[in-house]
Amino acid sequence: MTEMLSNRHAYGQALLSLGERRPEVVVLEADLGRSTQSLLFGERFPERYFSMGIAEGNMMGTAAGLSASGWIPYASTFCVFASMRAVEQIRNSIAYARFNVKIVATNAGIEIGADGVTHQGIEDVAIMRAIPNMTVLVPSDPILTDKLVHKVADLDGPVYIRLGRQPTPFLYHQDLSPEIGKAIVVHEGEDVTIIAVGNMVCRALEAAEMLAEEGVSVRVLDMHTVKPIDVDAILAAATETGCIVTAEDHNVMGGLGGAVAEVLSIHEPTPLEIIGLQDTFAESGEAEELLKKYGLTVSDIVATVKRVMARRDQPSNV
Repeated sequence: MTEMLSNRHAYGQALLSLGERRPEVVVLEADLGRSTQSLLFGERFPERYFSMGIAEGNMMGTAAGLSASGWIPYASTFCVFASMRAVEQIRNSIAYARFNVKIVATNAGIEIGADGVTHQGIEDVAIMRAIPNMTVLVPSDPILTDKLVHKVADLDGPVYIRLGRQPTPFLYHQDLSPEIGKAIVVHEGEDVTIIAVGNMVCRALEAAEMLAEEGVSVRVLDMHTVKPIDVDAILAAATETGCIVTAEDHNVMGGLGGAVAEVLSIHEPTPLEIIGLQDTFAESGEAEELLKKYGLTVSDIVATVKRVMARRDQPSNV
């Protein structure tokens, strides 16, 4: 059986080891410590843990003040609350001042399931990557989550880390050494490229294995850093495979697909298909049922890959 763990649980464990190593790290929570797993840090380091209540904007303002005083704050809540309820404070108090605050937002996308639309963060990547000075990370598995949570402590400036709720397979080994701003090639291929983030990376790999049985060689990129995005990896995929599919548990407006489209439109126009929420709200339901209804399954990726390859292979009308 494939070992699985949710990235939010990996975040909680990463905070513990980070707290041991970096005494200047503090953690702020907006009444969701058990869900985000930041409560583990609070139990180990109560003097460096601040429970702010259901007051996300106040939490971000406090995090900015702590950063100005020399601390490295990690502020945790759900994606939808961080990116909307607290976005003014994030923009004006954190990003504008380039304060060294790490915003770690969990329960991303529609995979959270039965909590429904009010808790499904499907716009957060678009919002956060539009804010100047903000680095945006979307790790795909527990090991990558752990590595990035540690790594951003050494990155001076505001960071937004997006984590899912459901268990995800381990894709990497402990010797992984990710670089912020550089995609990871998790599957080599020459016929088409799938660029994915978060919980869609494991599905992209499954799709690549299914397509390999049909003789299709698929490159899979884990674009864990959506901003600054890896332009070189995107352009290499465009020139070497000739067509690209992006996959994200997020609205197709302004997320990973939009970021990739921006790069291609400027540097290398290339057939592109974007898998995600098609500019719609979802509904309440079991995670897998929602992913199926809204076109985010492995079979949807396979079908989209075939469609984009057919577009690439059409004779030019020019």
